[in-house]
Amino acid sequence: MSDSQIEIPESFIRLYLDPGRIKPRESRAFIAQRYDLCEDMAQMLMDPARDTLWQLSITEWDVLQRMQQGLIGGEVNLSLAESQWVAQRLAELLGWNADGLFD
Repeated sequence: MSDSQIEIPESFIRLYLDPGRIKPRESRAFIAQRYDLCEDMAQMLMDPARDTLWQLSITEWDVLQRMQQGLIGGEVNLSLAESQWVAQRLAELLGWNADGLFD
């Protein structure tokens, strides 16, 4: 699949917009590559998130915050904004309410 076929959500593109700008600071190819990584990460974390919720008997918000914190830096090397997007996407995939989670 070429980068031109990837539909990147506006919510992800906004991660690369500087305040007051309409053009992202990174190339479309870079943003597409990062989006693919972040979307894959959200998909991969679905089962671990469910397991964590069940095993630790904590709230969905707590699970999402733990997952988000684990994504910053490290091997995956996501930025803070990318890690928050992944947590929001994970909540969406699981049908969990994440309103105001990172406000």
